[in-house]
Amino acid sequence: MPDITTLNRAILLLAAAAAALALHNGLRSRRALRGRRFGRFVEVGGARLHVIEDGLGAPLLLLHGNGASAEDFTTSGIFGKAAASYRVVAFDRPGFGGSSRPIGRVWSATAQADLIDAAAAKLGIGRYLVLGHSWGATVALEMARRHPGTVAGVVLVSGYHYPPPRYELALSALPAMALIGTAFRHTLLPPLVRLGWAWSMRKIFGPAAISATFAAAMKELASRPSQLRSIAAESYLMWVAALVARPRYDDIPTPVGIIAGAGDKLFDAPAEALRLHAELPNSLVDIVPDAGHMVHQTAPQVVLAMIDKIAALSSTGDAELSDR
Repeated sequence: MPDITTLNRAILLLAAAAAALALHNGLRSRRALRGRRFGRFVEVGGARLHVIEDGLGAPLLLLHGNGASAEDFTTSGIFGKAAASYRVVAFDRPGFGGSSRPIGRVWSATAQADLIDAAAAKLGIGRYLVLGHSWGATVALEMARRHPGTVAGVVLVSGYHYPPPRYELALSALPAMALIGTAFRHTLLPPLVRLGWAWSMRKIFGPAAISATFAAAMKELASRPSQLRSIAAESYLMWVAALVARPRYDDIPTPVGIIAGAGDKLFDAPAEALRLHAELPNSLVDIVPDAGHMVHQTAPQVVLAMIDKIAALSSTGDAELSDR
């Protein structure tokens, strides 16, 4: 057996290595933020939300999925092209990109729906369209349900609308836990994420080609300890919601556009999309061939066309899209 002195030296070496790794990851995190396109910040509901905006016209809010940030929409081209016709506001959701995620509150889809709607009001936006990708689609649906007076139409991209319990997601809570989770997020998890980045990109983009621009823009942002905590928390919330919720959406009054990639490798997105379309009489659906979970990156023209269709349906009803 090793003597006490040898054991103490080993512990000191491990502690020193962990501290050096944490320092290295912290420096990379700060560099990742310095390389971003920054817009403005909105203080609302105890959170500081980062948004980028451009264009004039009917307001269009963009909400990214779990693990991403507002760059998801700039790298796809959707942000710039939509700004030719709309006032486009892309949010970093709480805990992603440059936005804070205050502790002591469960940032469920409903909590985020209320927060984003309040942020829109603070930006002087009245009725608006909202587009959400993946977990952002869940938030967008809750916005339509909870704030029908301000949500004029919704576009959902790769939404997971009827999630069955996936027990492996319970393990995703570990990096969000205090003490051991904190230590893991600041030391080993960031390099592990970077090491598996290429595999992750193939998983979410396949069967389509990977967007090199997106992969490069998100790699350092997504491997920051603070963002890894948010990713873990939202994955866990997805598992909890699947256990306790029996989602129905027939109480949503606004026009809804639903888009899914036919080859999505994360879940059966086409089946989810078609089931939701059957439940919502005021919806349109588009299943995109040869596209995966990142269908908005692969086929941005399909998403832009759906935005226009939902905007047209919204303008023919009671709703008038406007800034306040």
